[in-house]
Amino acid sequence: MSYSFTNRTGGVSTGAFASLNFGLHVGDDPSQVLANREILKNKVGPVQFMSQEHGNRIAVIEDVIDLDPVADSLVTGIPGINLAVQVADCIPLLLSSDVAVAAVHVGRKGLVNEVALRTLELMREMGASSITAIIGPAICGDCYEVSEEIFNEVVELHPTAAAKRSDGSFALDLPRALTKVLESEGVSVAREGNCTVEDAQLFSYRRDGVTGRQVGVISL
Repeated sequence: MSYSFTNRTGGVSTGAFASLNFGLHVGDDPSQVLANREILKNKVGPVQFMSQEHGNRIAVIEDVIDLDPVADSLVTGIPGINLAVQVADCIPLLLSSDVAVAAVHVGRKGLVNEVALRTLELMREMGASSITAIIGPAICGDCYEVSEEIFNEVVELHPTAAAKRSDGSFALDLPRALTKVLESEGVSVAREGNCTVEDAQLFSYRRDGVTGRQVGVISL
């Protein structure tokens, strides 16, 4: 198993998307995005991206295809296929085992719709007995301010998501809540990377609005 997380440096995109943007859906020049994806491919090997929609659909990947499947989780049991999850504040969750790996997009909606749990279930059906998780760079609990309504909706299901900003406003700590979910399933969790809002080397939608997407990548 090998994995990595990119930051926003080392690519060809310009302006708000400078420079290693992998998102085709954010308004960047498609030719530059594809050039960035080629840079990643040359570094790690064939990469499968997905068209994410904050749902809980899982795509099982047997061959890398040009068309990004509509999904928020990619799973493969085939060595040499890299799976990529695009983020700019949401959690890039990478799951590994001896028989399968997964790249999962977990934002607020993904936490609520249990995309990570569904992915674990599928990996176990594929024969994975011991699964480990890596949570990559994502917005932290100090920066993710939300309305009281959204706060209550999430915290009712995930009490450990509850956070407060320094000014007392409602906030959510999604990495902490996801860690709790995974650990309750017997999955060991490692945290890597900084808060996307606080680190200028990372894309952040909450900070910048118009911006690119970095990725977490994993292969068996």
